[in-house]
Amino acid sequence: CKLAIINGKIFSAFRSSLAKNTQNLDKVLQGLCVSGKLEDAIRLLYRTGFPVHPRTYSLMLQECIFWKNYGRGRRIHAHMIIVGYVPNEYLKIKLLILYAKSGCLETAQFLFNNLVEKDSFAWNAMIAGYVQKGLEEVGLETFYEMRQASLRPDQYTFASVFRACATLALLEPGRQAHGVMLKCQIGDNVVVNSALIDMYFKCSCICDGRLLFDKCLSRNTITWTTLISGYGKHGQVVEVLDSFHRMISESFRPNYVTFLAVLVACSHVGLIDEAYKYFQSMIRDYEMVPHAKHYAAMVDLLGRSGKLKEAYEFVLKSPYKEHSVIWGALLGACKIHGDLDLLKIASKKYFEFERVNTGKYVVLANAYASSGLWDDVEEVRASLRESGVTKEPGYSRIEVQKEVSFFFNGDKYHRQADEVYWVVNLKQNAETHGTLCCTMHILQVAGNSVPLMLRNFFRYWVCHILR
Repeated sequence: CKLAIINGKIFSAFRSSLAKNTQNLDKVLQGLCVSGKLEDAIRLLYRTGFPVHPRTYSLMLQECIFWKNYGRGRRIHAHMIIVGYVPNEYLKIKLLILYAKSGCLETAQFLFNNLVEKDSFAWNAMIAGYVQKGLEEVGLETFYEMRQASLRPDQYTFASVFRACATLALLEPGRQAHGVMLKCQIGDNVVVNSALIDMYFKCSCICDGRLLFDKCLSRNTITWTTLISGYGKHGQVVEVLDSFHRMISESFRPNYVTFLAVLVACSHVGLIDEAYKYFQSMIRDYEMVPHAKHYAAMVDLLGRSGKLKEAYEFVLKSPYKEHSVIWGALLGACKIHGDLDLLKIASKKYFEFERVNTGKYVVLANAYASSGLWDDVEEVRASLRESGVTKEPGYSRIEVQKEVSFFFNGDKYHRQADEVYWVVNLKQNAETHGTLCCTMHILQVAGNSVPLMLRNFFRYWVCHILR
């Protein structure tokens, strides 16, 4: 079917016969998809009002999935319903993948439940969809159901499972999935390896994460960035910088996430000169334009070091001074050092651009409370109420003997709540009577080590009870 494209409009010698000859219509639609004119293809599809060959529907849906045009994909599905076309199993899986990737998990689950035969593509789409939506527990449950159905997981399955375990910091399920992967003889895959390394680092198994990295036969920028970010999350700045320089020496090009991890690591230990060097190298050597988070990391670095004036000037000179993230970094620094004048400026600018972050309201209220400014505290609380935003309750999660327990703030619904609160009171009494005074006095020099030690103390006793 010979096409001529004039001023973006489609003309065909067979235009009048398209409705009568579906083969011509299929050729036209497929030609439009291949040439990148998906929107024109959908318009023509609706104009004719006839169903087309499954191969044509499949090609159009695949284009929507590839380019993440999920709205257009839903229009194609709507056309099937309008013309009374019942998709075959292959098209149902395509639609399932489309809805899972777009976050419409109820529709995806409905399609999944109505599949006659569920292959690995369908299972992987559901697992990835739940993990992407933040429903990691459901994603893991779906993975277990897949295993019970005797289907062999592939590299895409394990990539999603490891991401879920990393987000939830579930070491034991992650190790079990790693063992299943080894039994399935999944070859060396960069995406899977990166997700697995990230999982071990987020579960605080630094040695295992590094060992896996060293065993990787194929590495890329993502693998290196995962290693660098993992060290950074644990405050191991020497390893962060050493890994970064090794990455450069092996001719891998760092990306935006790599530089952000390096800048955040420098911020944790106050390496101002080094951070400026990497920040400038990002622009000069790699011709990368820093994002708002990179500028925020620099503001956080200056603020943590007590250089609030320099941090404020850096904000005013940055191209992202109209972005909430950079003012949020300055707000946090002002709270740490008790600079109320600059705190008011930073908070005013921050809430101009971001009014739904309850965490910053809490930071601001706590800063005023620390200085005894109770009228300002009440004003912040009133602003929070007026915004209509509710603060999600914070919670802790620990895994003991393969069972995960959740503890919300003030929660007394856990089946062993009495024993847990007995431990909390024990810790408080120990602090009151000076049992931990020596430890607290020593660890105050280390700053962030205090809450870590107290958490470990609390965790030890809670785990002892839950056993």
